Amino acid sequence: MSKVYILAGLRTPIATKNNRFKHIPAEDLGAVVVNSLWQKYLFNEKPDGIIAGNAVGTGGNIARLMTLKAGLPAAVPAFTIDMQCASGAAAIAAGYKEIALGNGDVFICGGMESSSLQPERIYSKGDARYAQTANGDGRYMTAQFSPDEFAEDAMLKGADRVIKSYKITKNELDFWCIESHRRATACAKAGILDDVIVAVANQRTDDGIRPKMSQRLLDRLPSLLSENSLLNAGNSCLINDGAAFVVLVSDRWLKKHQRIPQGEILGTCMAGSKPSESPLGAMNTADKLLEKHGLLYNDLDAIEFNEAFAAIDVLFQRSHPELIERYNILGGALAYGHPYGASGGILMIHLLKALEKNNGALGLLSIAGAGGMGQAILVRRFRAC
Repeated sequence: MSKVYILAGLRTPIATKNNRFKHIPAEDLGAVVVNSLWQKYLFNEKPDGIIAGNAVGTGGNIARLMTLKAGLPAAVPAFTIDMQCASGAAAIAAGYKEIALGNGDVFICGGMESSSLQPERIYSKGDARYAQTANGDGRYMTAQFSPDEFAEDAMLKGADRVIKSYKITKNELDFWCIESHRRATACAKAGILDDVIVAVANQRTDDGIRPKMSQRLLDRLPSLLSENSLLNAGNSCLINDGAAFVVLVSDRWLKKHQRIPQGEILGTCMAGSKPSESPLGAMNTADKLLEKHGLLYNDLDAIEFNEAFAAIDVLFQRSHPELIERYNILGGALAYGHPYGASGGILMIHLLKALEKNNGALGLLSIAGAGGMGQAILVRRFRAC
């Protein structure tokens, strides 16, 4: 089996829904990144395939459409993965396996999302769910993730269940909201991510980071659900547009081209957990991946969990209070946002940057997905002798 390396990664700015990228389809956002990677790092050499995650797009093989729009040769195959929030990470894991098994030497993997252009869908009249929709007309925006729940706000309800089940307090949630924006602000001021952000429509900055996020602001936010719910717009991620991809290559390709990679993928893990409490998927999947490799969280120099909800951060802090300075070092999705299918690629790019910043070696990313899914990836930063 071939070793698999991360040659490089790029992403778009992360824009909030119905803002700067509101008229740009997901495949166009992805095409900008894929074309940039192809030209900058592969010098127009034909990759063996493109694998892209997408959660709320228009359907079909959107990865193929994106690949053609990116200007790559028609001979380059592409396919789309839908594991909802974990789609981009699952795409990277799929590319890792393709190379490890010898099915190619170069894959561009990640994901793209346009929440602004998310289509409204309609159930067939023969589907029992047609009459169960909010207006009884079959129209819906969010797919059903569990046989036990049929609700457009299923993800919010799942996060609320976790908060209540684990008796998470408002103070715990507020800490991570403020901390995420603080870390992301410091990262932006230092320009740590400047070289991995590709301009789209002449834009290069992220929308969601709030340098002045404060306790006073959080105290004014209403609940997203009922009055007895702590879930609000501060401790839940924003809805976003964006794209992020990495170039994966084999050791054979590296030796042939005499290139230096940014990191090596040591392993991946996909796992399932309670669909009614989907935020638990991040830590559950990370736990399994570390166990598989005989590692502890203390062995990691950087840890990236997708911060869809602050409750995910709180549970990590409770389990590993000594490691919070190694966790989401550059800030998380509460600040940057969460363009569903792209978030796995964003996590990988941020993880490598965090390892570089701290001169670390081992890193892990993990992301929970709707329906109680999770995808984790273990990475070693490459340091030339």
